[in-house]
Formats: sequence, C-alpha cells, structure tokens
Amino acid sequence: MELHHLNRQQAAEALGANPDQGLSPAEAARRLNRHGPNQLRPAHRQGVLARFFSQFKDFMVLILLASAAVSFWASAMQGNGEYIDSIIILAIVVCNAVIGTVQELRADKAIDALKKLSSPHARVIRGGKRQTIDSAGLVPGDVVILRAGDMAPADLRLLSTVELRTEESALTGESAPVEKDAETVCAQNAPLAERRNTVFASTGIAAGAGVGLVCATGMDTAVGRIAGMLEEESSPETPLQRKLRQTGKVLGLGVVAICGAIFLLGLLQKIQPLEMFMIAISLGVAAIPEGLTAVVTIVLAMGVKRMAQKRAIVRHLPAVETLGSTQVICSDKTGTLTQNKMSVTAYSGAFGAEPLDSPAAQQALALATLCNNAELQGDTPAGDPTEAAFLRACRQKKPDLDRAYPRVGEIPFTSARKMMTTAHRTENGYRVISKGAPDVLLARCTRQMRGSSAVELTGAAKARLLADNARLAGRALRVLAVAYKDVPHLPGDDRQLESGLTFCGLIGMEDPPRPEARAAVLECKRAGVTPVMITGDHGATALAVARRIGIAGEHDQALTGPELDRLSESELAAQLQHCRVFARVSPQHKVKLVRAYQRRGLVVAMTGDGVNDAPALKAADIGCAMGKNGTEVAKSAADMVLTDDNFSTIVAAVREGRGIYNNIRKTIHFLLSCNIGEILVVFLAFLMRAPAPLLAIQLLWVNLVTDSLPALALGAEPIPRDVMEDPPHRRDESVFAGGMGFSVAVEGCLVGALALLAYTMGRVWFDPDPAQPVIGRTMAFAVLSLSQLVHSYNMRSPHSLWQVGPFSNARLNLACLVCALLMVSVILFPPLAAIFKTAALTPLQWLLVAGLSLCPLAAVEGEKLLLKKVPRKNPRPPKHP
Repeated sequence: MELHHLNRQQAAEALGANPDQGLSPAEAARRLNRHGPNQLRPAHRQGVLARFFSQFKDFMVLILLASAAVSFWASAMQGNGEYIDSIIILAIVVCNAVIGTVQELRADKAIDALKKLSSPHARVIRGGKRQTIDSAGLVPGDVVILRAGDMAPADLRLLSTVELRTEESALTGESAPVEKDAETVCAQNAPLAERRNTVFASTGIAAGAGVGLVCATGMDTAVGRIAGMLEEESSPETPLQRKLRQTGKVLGLGVVAICGAIFLLGLLQKIQPLEMFMIAISLGVAAIPEGLTAVVTIVLAMGVKRMAQKRAIVRHLPAVETLGSTQVICSDKTGTLTQNKMSVTAYSGAFGAEPLDSPAAQQALALATLCNNAELQGDTPAGDPTEAAFLRACRQKKPDLDRAYPRVGEIPFTSARKMMTTAHRTENGYRVISKGAPDVLLARCTRQMRGSSAVELTGAAKARLLADNARLAGRALRVLAVAYKDVPHLPGDDRQLESGLTFCGLIGMEDPPRPEARAAVLECKRAGVTPVMITGDHGATALAVARRIGIAGEHDQALTGPELDRLSESELAAQLQHCRVFARVSPQHKVKLVRAYQRRGLVVAMTGDGVNDAPALKAADIGCAMGKNGTEVAKSAADMVLTDDNFSTIVAAVREGRGIYNNIRKTIHFLLSCNIGEILVVFLAFLMRAPAPLLAIQLLWVNLVTDSLPALALGAEPIPRDVMEDPPHRRDESVFAGGMGFSVAVEGCLVGALALLAYTMGRVWFDPDPAQPVIGRTMAFAVLSLSQLVHSYNMRSPHSLWQVGPFSNARLNLACLVCALLMVSVILFPPLAAIFKTAALTPLQWLLVAGLSLCPLAAVEGEKLLLKKVPRKNPRPPKHP
C-alpha cells in the first residue's frame, strides 16, 4: 500500500494501526497469515527430477550414453543378445547422476540454513512493548524503530524523524544520502526519489533516527517489484572452482589425445572397433574427474556449515578460500578484543580526580544519563554498553530524569563527529547536553564547572584536562567528556547548538580484554598473520589494551588519524612495517589503511559494526561484521558475520578456512592421482601390445567406487592441530603448489604400475590362455580399486598416518569399507562376476592383490619418514607488513 500522499494520522487509519502501542501479537499473526512473510520470492530452483536430468548434460556423459546406445544397437544387429554391457554402463551413469543430485541438494540445504542464521532483524513496538524480531515476521501496520546503521526491513511511512537520512542509491540512483521528513505529504504520483516521507526496504539508514509504519512487505515493496522482474538468479563460480574448471579443460584435451591414441593402437592390434571404441570412451570418462567441481562445492558447504556452528557465518563461498590466505587482521577494540561490558570507574573534573559519589561526578553522570539512548528494562540497562554504564553509575533513575527534563531534539553520535548532543526542555528554556571524545568536546567549550559555579575555561585548564585524559587512557580506560549549556531558545544551526558549552568533567570506563584474546593474538602470530588494532578510541587507551593482549610491545606507539592524514603513501608504507595500533581513526582512515596493506600484496581481513564501516568492509579481502552490535548495513557489506563479536572467532574462522582449503587440495590430489593411474595402466598395456587389461564396464565401476564416497570423506577430514603453524598460502598460489603436482604424477604412476603388475602376474602365471586374460584382468581390477582406497589414507595428512591415527576419520573408514565390499562383491558373487566378466581368485591370488594394494601406503609412509629427517625449507616464508 502506498501512503506517501497521506498525512501521518491518515496513514495510520488506512493501515488500522496504533502508532503508540503497535499491533497486538494476535493481530500481527493474523496479518502475517494474510500477507505472508516479509521476504522476496526466492529464485526459482530446479526440482529433484530436473536436477537429476541436468546431470546428463555433461559432454563426456553424453558420449558415454551414446556409446551405450551404439553397443546396444551392435548387439541387436548381431543378434547375440549380449546387452549387459549397455545396461551396466547405463546403470553406472544413472548412479553417478543420483550422487550428483544428492550432492547439489545437500549444498542447497546447507546454504539455506546459513541464510536463516544471517537474516536481518527489526525493532518493533507490539502490544505497547519494544522487541526485536526477524524482519520476515513484519506485517503492514507494524511500528518499526530505525537507527543509524539499520537496513530498512520494509517500505515504511514515517511517523517521526530526527535528522534521518537514508542511502537510496541502489534503488533510485541518488548518490548522496536523502533527508527524510515525517511531516511531508507528497503528491500521489510522486516518483520514488521524491517521497521524502517514506523509507524503502533494503535501503540503509545513513544517519539519524526515526519511527515508521510498515506499509508494504515482501514482493509488494519497491525493491520487491523490481525483484519480480528478475526471477532467475545464478551463483557465480568461486575462484577455486574457476581454477578447477580450467584445469579440467587441460586434462580433458590431454585425455582425448590419449584416448584417440589408444583407439588407434587397438585397431592396429586387430581389436574389434566397437569394443575398442567402448574402452577408449570409458577410459576417458574414468580419467576426467567430472565430479570434482561438485565435490568441491560440497566440501565448501560442509565447511561453511561447520564455521556457522562456531559462530562465524560466511555469507559468500569465495570468502572461505580467502580466509586461508589472510595475512593481516585489522580489528576494532571495543567488544571484539574487549568484553564490551563497560563500567564507570573514574571521574576527573576541575579539581582533578574525585570519587564517583561526589556531587560533581554525580552531576556529570546525570547529564550523561540524559544524553543517552540506553533504556531500563526492569532494573537492567539495555542498549549501547557505554551508555548503559552511565545508567548503572548514576544514582538518579533515567525515567525520573527524562520526566524532569523531557527531550525535544537530538543530534546523533557518528564516528566522524565523535560526539552526541540532546536538547531538553526546562522551566526556564532548554538545556543542551553533549558527550563525546574529550579532545573534540573541549574544543567546543568556553567554560568549566568548578564546584557549584562555572568559570572561564583557560588554555592551562584545557591542557590539564587533556593530561588527565591521557592519564586515564593510559590505564586502559575509555574516557568520555560531558558538557552542557542552558539557553532560552534553541538555535536552528547545529554548530551554534554545540558551541559555547560548559565542561563538566571526564568519565573513565573500563572495558577489560576478553580472556581468550591474548591466546588468539599469539595464535595469529604463530600462523604468520599480523593482528592490527584500528579503533576510534583514544591512543593511550588503545595502546594499553594492545599491550595487555600482545598486539603491541612495550616500546610500540600508536598512530592517530590526524597523523595518518599527514603521511604520504611511501611514509605510510614505512609505518606499516612496525605500527600495530591505529587510534582516533575515521572510517575513511580504515579504508586508507586497508588499501595500504593491499598495495603491499597482503590479504586483509577487517572488522566493523557501523554504517560508516561498510566501505572498509567492502574494500577488505574479508569483511567481518559484528553480529550482536553490528548494524544491518555493515552485515550486508561483509563477507562474514561474527555472531559473538569476538576476535578469537576471526582467528578460528581463519583456522577453519585453512582446513577447508587443505581438505579441498587433498580431494583434488586423491582424485587426480587415481585417475592418472587408471589411464596409465590401459595406455601402457597397449604400448606393450598386450590384450586390454580392463574392460569398459570395469573401468566405469572403478571410477564410480573410488571417485565418490572416499573423496567426500576426505573433504570432511578433521582439521589438524598444526594447521596454524604454517604461513598463509598466497592468494595467487596454484592449487598444485608446494610440490603437489609432482606428487600427483608420481603417485598416479605408482597406482597404475601396481595394477599393471597385477595384470601381468595374473596373465603370465595363472591364466590358461594369455590371449584371454580373465584372471589377469580380475587381479588388475581388484588392485586398481583397492589400492586407490588405501591411497585415500595417504591423503589425510603430510604426517605419518600412525601419528594422526589411522582410524580417526570415521567417515573415511565407513566410505572405504562400503566401497571395498562393493568391489569384492563383483568378484565373489557369481551373478555379478558374470556381468563384470571377473573370475574367482584363489587365496594366493588374493594375497598378491592385498600385498600390491597396500604398496601405496608403504611407499608414501616411507617418503614421509624421509622428509621428516630432512630439514624442510619453508617454500613460502610469511610476508609481514
């Protein structure tokens, strides 16, 4: 419903709403049932059947299906009735499609769960009580409270505003924040950009505060009508997936060339063209890990779900890859490195330090309690931790003060202004109260309280107060100043309102460091990650906290925002070498610091909670928004949301990111080395002019058994304890870096050589007719499959398997057991043996198969033992700022 052409009273009547009490819970439930949830219609997703059939679009799968059809047609033309090859090939392709469908559904389910965790919230009045609800539960007629940093949860007809400005560029193209006024009544046909009394869903509150009536939700909002035109949505490839796709193309071209060569060699050996065609195609499909991208997506989704359980909600999958590369973590102080549980511990006025129960201290606390948006819920203060601390320390109750001095205006706090001002009605006029950073507030004061009277604020007095401020900050206290003035009339200009103030004193508050912060900082340093504190707080306070938790040393100094402004680009780069604390910074300084680190080639994570932090969060490689105290604008700009606002959670997320990336590399390593072994055994046999060592159906079965469950189980490998002992991997680093490409080739050759050896032993020693090597093929078939399952255990860790525990990955144990049983069943079970053309093996033959299958484990364990004895040079030393 559009209400911009109605005044506030008419809008409330049209919605059947009570602006003071809000909707009753029962009425809200009825309206929710009528209008549906306040959500945009999700992008269309394929159904299960559509997903299943989409698995057959892969080029190599289409070739395989064509091969099955050709085989069926040839058998029908020959009239021999041997359709079993075609049926089995079709069954295996269908089985692969089922696995792919299940993987996609699991990934969607995990991502949907994360969307629910990170869904925005709204502050509403319902039944006369303020409460915070999921914005999906909003209905037309709800009364919503807006503050700077919020993301508008629906289209709202404003009821009241205080310097309210919104960021509407994404909707209307208006580049500057738009000023809103609840009293304005617009023309009925006014365009969106001119509706000054309406706030639109998904626009950010840039400044000020307001209250509005929900007039449209979900697809009925302005942004919802635009979304209705864009029903389809596609997820972009992650950088890792793009690398794998490019790698797959190179592998595909190589495999096509090899398959073509094998086909020609088979024809030269007088093998039937149809049989040779089936072997070449089957080998190509077996050699290309077509399920690799799907497996990587599943591993990423599983890792992201695990991170959400550890209070780090990743909003974009590429962030997981970047986390493993993080080299610098720029963290705010308050609430992230500290507990954000402020308590007033010190006061200093005209006579220096005084007890908190002194008249001067209580007067300053009463003024700070009035210039305050925290509220009492029962006897417990609720709101900003700093403001709540004033309510606890002040003897007078806030409701009593508010009744005695009713508020009539407010200039909200912003990180750029570093102060907040409120105006209150008194018997003789108005009282203007300001609180904020001491250095900022002192510049606006001309007098100071001295006992019960005000005297001129001299330069010497200012210097002494600034020295007191530095002394309190040096004790790791957060210091705010309080000032006021009484006027008969309120000036219309904000600058005049906040000038000529009377200084009342400095209030020091303690916010102790989190107990786990020091350990997290030390873990960062061990991992080659540099922790940096960037805060708007006083330099001495920030430096004291930084020293206590290990970010800064005893002789380190803090760099302030004004000092940053005076530095050239080269001078700033030099300061980054040793400076770890940046204080009194503005949001623009945060962006400047992020860019400076990035120019040095470093991967930067940045924390933030305010609307003005959004540019820095977007500029950083990893933007981390605060989930408890963060604004919706900050959360929307971030790649990751920390539900506990804790620095140690960032470090844990980096650890998880490294583990996920390592698990993906293990999966790639395993799949490619196995596939190289499969193609090598067939290729070498043809070069030796021997009969085909594996039939098409056997190759497909090996591919199905080894490329699915074990690969996924490796993706769930527990993160090793020493993952943070290594430096971060470079962002531009190849997936095959660190010698992995060489290992893949060598291990693939080993697997292929073992299968070829089994084939040769079976064909020469046990087959009655070497031209029909049934036993040789069976032994090669068994060794190729079982050795790959054994090889999956080599992938678990660069350390010895016995060191990490051979059976500590329960998923891998179960996957290998199931796959081994499936493999053995096609040899031991006569009906399946007839289908796969295998022969029953004797105990001696099984002993040879077992011995050869265990060789990859023995070989790689020997390699690990040798590498452990040789001092290893770090191939990529940590790069510090």
